[in-house]
Amino acid sequence: MNFSNFFNNNHKRTNLPDTCRPWQRIQKTGCAPRVFRIIAWLCISATLCVDSTGHAAHHNAGILLADDTGHILYAKNDGQQYIPASILKILTALTALETLGPDYRFHTLAGYHPATCNLYIKGLGDPLFISEQIQNLVNQLSQPLKTRPINDIILDHSFFGPEIRIPGTGGSTNPYDAPTGALSANFNTIFFKWDQFANQFVSAEPQTPLPSLFTPEIVESGLKTGRIILTGIKQRIYPGLLIKAFLEQKAFKISGTIKLGRAPETGLMQLTFTSEYPLKTAIKKMLKFSNNFMANQIMLTMGALKFGTPATCEKGVTHLKQFAATRLDINPLVLAEGSGLSRQNRLSPRQMLKLLMAFQPYHTLLRQQGNEFYKTGTLQDVRTRAGYFKGKDQRLYPFVIMINGHSKGYSNIRQMLKKKVAAITASPGPL
Repeated sequence: MNFSNFFNNNHKRTNLPDTCRPWQRIQKTGCAPRVFRIIAWLCISATLCVDSTGHAAHHNAGILLADDTGHILYAKNDGQQYIPASILKILTALTALETLGPDYRFHTLAGYHPATCNLYIKGLGDPLFISEQIQNLVNQLSQPLKTRPINDIILDHSFFGPEIRIPGTGGSTNPYDAPTGALSANFNTIFFKWDQFANQFVSAEPQTPLPSLFTPEIVESGLKTGRIILTGIKQRIYPGLLIKAFLEQKAFKISGTIKLGRAPETGLMQLTFTSEYPLKTAIKKMLKFSNNFMANQIMLTMGALKFGTPATCEKGVTHLKQFAATRLDINPLVLAEGSGLSRQNRLSPRQMLKLLMAFQPYHTLLRQQGNEFYKTGTLQDVRTRAGYFKGKDQRLYPFVIMINGHSKGYSNIRQMLKKKVAAITASPGPL
């Protein structure tokens, strides 16, 4: 499964000229007196207050910079609530890491009923149940099944509640609108391309069969190559179609069909399949590709484990809120889901700082660019960024940029915060 093909946020960048470089004059002295460092700090602060567009000083921009002890170095509108977009995933990530543990692994249950010869597969919310993992599951099933006949393959989705609708998702075929599910293959998406020699659509991933059942959806998309989501009954039977295809590759004969149902509690030859991915690896992938599906799968699974099955959005959100209140002292928290898709979510830069302080031990799970570890967020008229700058003193400096509404100051704000950290860490003593 090619993760980069599943989800990428493409942010429109606005580069603005720098307007104040007081630290350059300070640095030329080599060891600047304390008074000049204070002057440099004041100049930088003044520059941050109003960028060349004037938006940074406006209420639609919240900014915060701190050191690794939580001491605030700069703040603007830091108590105001903003739509966080995908930087909310940091909360979901931290909650999972501290609730389930970094080495937690998702499971999928399989069972064979000797009397009916039916094969049951029960999903438990694995967000990375991709083709390679499904092949591994089939490999593990091969030994106990050996030459046993297989009638129907029955898929059990009961770990999640029926028809879960995540606030903020739309009705498009874009991957960011992919629905959740207790048993979901390849993020509930298919990746295809047109083969001009075969004169038909084929899978764009050699390890993933492309059932002809999905041809109507592919044709309707109007794409010659791309990834679209699956919904409804086709989404729910897709894992079974892949399992059937991989079993047939191993010469198993399946005489029945793919069905939906509940696995019986007794009479099964059972097998528990464990994902090869520890939670910390899944979190890193979720944050790198800003994968909404994965974030909400993890949220829903935590809710079910905490409050009992079936998983619901309400249970997952409640768990996130309780964690934020007890672990981070963020209360109340306005939250609708766990990925940042919903415009109902609200966080302030100061609340984000509490989150970033707790996330410091896991900061390497964020994307890295130079000395910056970060997560971005984008919705219409929303641009956010949160993470850490690593200073020359090797300390982490948490930062938050939250812009809601039309603004062109994002890039300028980010550059000024970076220069502030560079100026502080280049100084011979504390301010």
